[in-house]
Formats: sequence, C-alpha cells, structure tokens
Amino acid sequence: MGATVRIELDPLGIVLDAEQGSTLESILAMHGVEFPCGGAGTCGGCRVQVLAGAAEPQEADLLVLTDAELAAGYRLACRIRADSPLKLKVDQWSMPVLSDDAAGAASLRHGLAVAIDLGTTTLAAQLIDQKTGAVLGLRTALNPQSAHGADVMSRVRFSLSNGELTTLIRSCLAQMIADLADGRAAEIVEVVLVGNTVMHHLFCGLDAEPLAHVPFRSPNLGEQRFSPQQLGWNLPASAVIRFLPCLGGFVGSDILAGILATSLHAGHQLRALIDLGTNGEIALGNCDRILCASTAAGTAFEAGAIRMGMRAAVGAVSHVSWDGVRLHCGVIGDVEPRGICGSGLIDAVAAGLDMGAILPSGRMANGDKVMSLQHPVELYQADIRELQLAKGAIAAGLRILLEHWGAELDGIESVHLAGAFGNYVRPRSACRIGLLEVPAERLIAAGNSALRGAKLSIGVDHFPVLGIIEHVPLASDPEFEDKFVDCMSFPDGHETVAANCVHPDD
Repeated sequence: MGATVRIELDPLGIVLDAEQGSTLESILAMHGVEFPCGGAGTCGGCRVQVLAGAAEPQEADLLVLTDAELAAGYRLACRIRADSPLKLKVDQWSMPVLSDDAAGAASLRHGLAVAIDLGTTTLAAQLIDQKTGAVLGLRTALNPQSAHGADVMSRVRFSLSNGELTTLIRSCLAQMIADLADGRAAEIVEVVLVGNTVMHHLFCGLDAEPLAHVPFRSPNLGEQRFSPQQLGWNLPASAVIRFLPCLGGFVGSDILAGILATSLHAGHQLRALIDLGTNGEIALGNCDRILCASTAAGTAFEAGAIRMGMRAAVGAVSHVSWDGVRLHCGVIGDVEPRGICGSGLIDAVAAGLDMGAILPSGRMANGDKVMSLQHPVELYQADIRELQLAKGAIAAGLRILLEHWGAELDGIESVHLAGAFGNYVRPRSACRIGLLEVPAERLIAAGNSALRGAKLSIGVDHFPVLGIIEHVPLASDPEFEDKFVDCMSFPDGHETVAANCVHPDD
C-alpha cells in the first residue's frame, strides 16, 4: 500500500487508513453502508454526510441528490475517493442483527459446533455445545458483499466478472468463528451454514451464471462439504463444514432451516412460512406436501430503494399510525427522525390509506407527490410504487402456491414471518396494504428461523422432509404476471380492514 489518508466514521468512533485515491466502497460496506445498486451511482441509497474534509460532488451526486442534500454535505459513498482526510457520518446505516436464543438439539456427541445464518445483508453465527445444545456465544456482522449490491441479482452480476465475493465472505466468516471460539477452535468439529441460493453458490465457489437468467435453475443445489484446509480456516483438520442444500431456484437452505424450525412439516394443518426480504421466499404445506417458491421483492421491505429509507436504527421512523385526526410517528431512540425503515414504510402507507391520502391505485390523493410524516421525513410517490412492486410480488407468489396446492387463502391456519423484517412489521399494517391476505391474528413472528434451523441440523446427515418439498418456479408460471398486477393495488375501503385486521395498536 502506498500513501494513506485518514477516514473517520462518526458517531461510530472508528478511524481507518485508506489508500490515497482509492474508492471507499469496501471499507464503508464493512461498517454498515449499503450499496443497493451495487455502486452504479443510480439509487442514492449509499448517501453519507461529509462532516469534515473535501469531497466534491460528482456527476452521479448531482443527478441523484437534491440541492439541499448537496449543500448539507451529503454525497454518494460509491463515488467518494480517499483523496484527503474525511470525517463521514454513517450511523444512519448501523443496525442490529436478529439472532436466536433457542438452544440446539442435545446429543451424545462431544465437542463444539457453529451454526451460521449467511444472509444477503447480515450474518449471524452461534457457538454450540453439542452435548447440551447450549448456545455458548454469538457473533453478528454485516455481509461484506453488500459493497457490490444490496440484492442477490446485483451480487450474481458482479460475481460473473469477479470472484472476490467468495473470498470476502469466507474471510469474514473465518474471523467470526475465530472470535466465537475464543481460544477453543481446536474443539470445533462441525460448522453448519444456511442461506439463500445465491449466498450458497457464492460461499461455495459455484458458478452462479445459471442464476442470472430464466429459468434460474442451477445444477448445484445440493449440500456442499468442505474441509478447513479447503477454506483456509484455522480449525481441526477433521472438522466438517457443511452448507445445507437449497430447495430450488432462489429458494435456499435458509427456508429448509425455517421449515425445520417452525415444524411446518408436522401436522395436517396448512401453514405458510414467508421470508420478507429482497428475495422473498415462500413455503406452504403440511406433513404431506410442501410447496416453495421465491419472488424478487426488491429492497422496499428494507427501505433500500426508498428516498429517505434507512435501516432500523436510531433515528428511523419505525411506526406510523393515524388516530382519525393526525399522524403519530414512532422514532427509534426517541430522537429527531432522519429517515424511515421498512416497518415504518408499511405503517405509513397503511395510515395514508386510512386517512384517504393514498388511493387504492397507489396514487396520492389530490395530485400530491409527497406525504409529510414527521419533519424532515417525507413519503414520496415513488416510494409507494416501490412498496407496491414488493408487496405485489409476495402476495402473487402466495396465491400461485395456493392454486397449485388446491386451497384458498382462508384455508391457511397460520403464516410464520421469518427474519428481522417479519419480526418487526405490524400485522395490521401488513394486512391493510394487502401484503398478507390473511387475518392478522394468524400471523406469527418466527424470528431468525434460519439460524434456529441451522442449530437443529448440527449432526444431522439426512433430511426426510426433502422428499415432500416441491419447488414451483414462478418465473415460468403463465398466471404470475396477471396475479402480480392484480396484487399491486391496495385493498379498497375500511370493510376489508375490519374483516381481515385486528386493532391498529396490535
């Protein structure tokens, strides 16, 4: 490395040395800054504020940011170069990572194991005592691959020309495991990983090209096993690293783990498991048959494509309600708001529908283009359209699976919502916008079911449930586009709300 310059991240208190003249994407991605468009400079999702130092606006800054944002020192992180010392405000992108407190399955085996949920955005790893199932430690982090796109397709496109994503994630997880082990690495006998299909391929070093185009079918969906030597991990030579099998298309082992964690395959009641992320994954079934599918929901649920979107961190509007007279906003940390996260977005649109400010078509009433929430946070017409695209994809996907099953919406006994977003979204709001077309009392927050299922899979070499799981490729379903268009509109009128939703405060 040649000459370096000092980069300070506020209020994290982190000081870094960056090579002079280099871009800051990789460094900032490790500390919470996301690049939803993969650094193309088109979405504005990676904007940070320059508190000290000079970073002249680039062409992309001028096209994406408002005059007020430019004057306040905001710049696109994907366009900033380390030409001189900088102090950047990045706390709006820091976020907690959802883990799972449940113990693993106790066994007669000795030694330690590690369970890892390898998410597109976040990583969670737990150290497990195999004999008792006790959780001995937890480490979480942001996925360093996010510097090359927030969604799986951005990662796939990048991987076709650069193998860096495999090295990035293997190195990051090696460090997390070393931190977890805290001197006990010699006792680790097994590592179990779960994740979506793209994460599976990128970690395992498999060719992701089949996932870049229709029909999105890869010949390498099965479980992948590695020795520590193959990965360059400092573990006993006899330790086994396993990435559990995917279920088809973009439905990965995170959904297999979720099925195990929620016991979707137990009992005759028809139940569903939905992971509301950039790659929405759905499973529907019972002990006889389980159908699964994935649909491209985009980044709206994580507020990645929203004008004032941010992660669920301090300063994010996370809840919005309408009392019949005015809006009430809940802000994480009880501070001045500076953006809106996914749960707040869904609440805001639900409240806008209730107050008549948003029409069932998704258009704002009276020709408005902006809906004020709590100064300075506003909801834009384009934000509503992003949410419509996301919720339409999920709702249409569930309808298609129901048709394949031969069941109706009212035949679903319960819907388990996996992941961080599913843990925090308010059921009433999800129903009000038509994201989930079942009564709100049937919605169950499943937490990090992927991590829980990974723990349950330690020492398990055979999964009988795989014999009853069938993947339904939505991309080739002739009815999907029509259903998607139908599902983009919002439910009309309060009669629908009363029939399907519980009290607004629930």
